[in-house]
Amino acid sequence: MLIALNKPFGVLCQFTDDRGRPTLAGYVRQTDVYAAGRLDHDSEGLLLLTNDGKLAHRLTDPRHKQPKTYLAQVDGEIDDAALVSLRRGVTLKDGPTLPALAEHATEPDWLWPRDPPVRFRKSIPTSWLSLTLREGRNRQVRRMTAAVGFPTLRLIRVRIGNYALDGLAPGQTRVLQP
Repeated sequence: MLIALNKPFGVLCQFTDDRGRPTLAGYVRQTDVYAAGRLDHDSEGLLLLTNDGKLAHRLTDPRHKQPKTYLAQVDGEIDDAALVSLRRGVTLKDGPTLPALAEHATEPDWLWPRDPPVRFRKSIPTSWLSLTLREGRNRQVRRMTAAVGFPTLRLIRVRIGNYALDGLAPGQTRVLQP
């Protein structure tokens, strides 16, 4: 079984939490599945869940290099020099990243409002970029955009390999064909 979930902002990628925070259990009714990878609680978008260990391994093991595509809203108007740096790979505290596909993007017309909303500062504009990675370090997109001078304000994963968000609303699930 393979399930796509549009993980809402603020939800943990686990089924239980001893501190009472929102978890996957509030959105996924199947009890025999687990997340194939994760999204931080402050990130949104596509999360795949499965009960197939081999499939989970193919989706998450860095040796399989499944591309993961994100839309990131960043602080400031991201420039071409920052995109070039992301495309070449940037050096983080835990070493250099692999090169990424990085492009300017527009705010999607299908985007749902976030609760709480992204902070608004009249004097500092925001912009969007599309970033595709083939590795999955902890908070990697956020650390990469900060490294090039444009901290991430909102992060939405829209694709993992051949699987896409494709119109799922936050909290909604869809059974997929593996």
